[in-house]
Amino acid sequence: MVDQAILEKALRIVSPYGDYADIYVEEKSTLQIILEDQKIEKILTGIDAGAGLRILKNFKTIYGHTNDLSEKSIIELANSLKDLSKGSHWKGTRGSELTVGITKQRPTVDFKFLIRPEEVPLRDKLLLLQKAEGVARESSLVKQVKVTYSEVIKNVKVINSRGRFAEDERIYTTFTIHVIASLDGELQVGYEAIGGLQGFELLKGDAPLKSAEIARNRVILMLKARKAPGGRMPVVISSEAGGTMIHEAIGHGLEADLSQNGLSVFGGKTGMPVASPLITVIDDATMPGKRGSFRFDDEGTPAERTILVAEGILKNYMYDILTGMKDGVNSTGNGRRESYRYKPIPRMTNTIIAPGKDDPEDIIRSVEKGLFVKKMGGGQVNTVTGDFVFEVQEGYLIEKGKVSEPVRGATLTGNGPEVLKAIDMVGNDLGFSIGTCGKDSQGVPVSDGMPTVRIPEMVVGGIIQ
Repeated sequence: MVDQAILEKALRIVSPYGDYADIYVEEKSTLQIILEDQKIEKILTGIDAGAGLRILKNFKTIYGHTNDLSEKSIIELANSLKDLSKGSHWKGTRGSELTVGITKQRPTVDFKFLIRPEEVPLRDKLLLLQKAEGVARESSLVKQVKVTYSEVIKNVKVINSRGRFAEDERIYTTFTIHVIASLDGELQVGYEAIGGLQGFELLKGDAPLKSAEIARNRVILMLKARKAPGGRMPVVISSEAGGTMIHEAIGHGLEADLSQNGLSVFGGKTGMPVASPLITVIDDATMPGKRGSFRFDDEGTPAERTILVAEGILKNYMYDILTGMKDGVNSTGNGRRESYRYKPIPRMTNTIIAPGKDDPEDIIRSVEKGLFVKKMGGGQVNTVTGDFVFEVQEGYLIEKGKVSEPVRGATLTGNGPEVLKAIDMVGNDLGFSIGTCGKDSQGVPVSDGMPTVRIPEMVVGGIIQ
């Protein structure tokens, strides 16, 4: 990694020309193994390194990056940004010299990696994928299986004109499995994924084989299930379904840049009710082992636990440094970027609905006739209006307070604020899902979680009866 003295030298070049400046340095190694059609299809490895330098002035950004970490290249980049900062659209008061001392930040939370994935022999990883593939194929209905193992080891440094210096190491281990099954010309796809800010300990024990079994059983179950009924009905979303709904229905709308730019239905509603009094929404980058966790965000701000909605009342947004400057508040530690090639923007980390007091079984028993969502699929939301649509990967009918037969092809359609206000039972459990969240052509690792909840009425897409 680049020596701190070089970064300080570059920072002193640009700091007089903006209200704020920072340098982000990253070194990343990756390994991905793909097993498909009963053979190892790909083994991809890579090493990438570079630095991104940013100047903020009058809430505008100049950003540049280089994949050459030599002193010469970094100083040239700093001088280039300094020259660009003299353009006419940057007119205004001159910034101040970097006169404060640089202080190394201490994290608010620390994480331990028990088994470093790069120290595990490749043959052990290949054997793991082959075993999982074998479990997934334990049915004559299964036609295709794809198993993917991924490890990412990322070391970052951030130094800024406020005199702060932060370092972080992040290790992401991920295991995913896709299963395709066919019956009487009908195809169904099952998917299961596990992953987090963890080393290879994530895959010790039977977790990968259990994931393969879950994906296989799910696809066969849905293959034989009848098509879901459509219409308005009560919906119970299980904690096992993952947090797709919370991520899409409200999470993006609470990212400060969307709110400030008029692109969020939740903009300007601080202190106002935006959800049921039973709903508390938290974004928490300090959770051990979760995929969206870190010690410092990509601007060097220590990880935080931010209460966004408390008992239905909107309390806060997710801020990075730039959006915090605009609103006159501190960053909440949500400044994230895909790599050194991108400037940071406000992003979610681990976003959850906090558990409530209801027994999940009581929630199911309270529904005479409706839909039980055990696993959510993909979804999308219009952050301006809050309207969303989600696929249901695994669903069941609820009849007379009991989960009954499986149904396939269901979708959930609604409006985020309306659905959040309508929730009238919240379970005392909590389940998570993982993903890579896309925004502004950048992807970052996240996890989402929610308890079992009851929504008295939702529009379910299916066969109208």
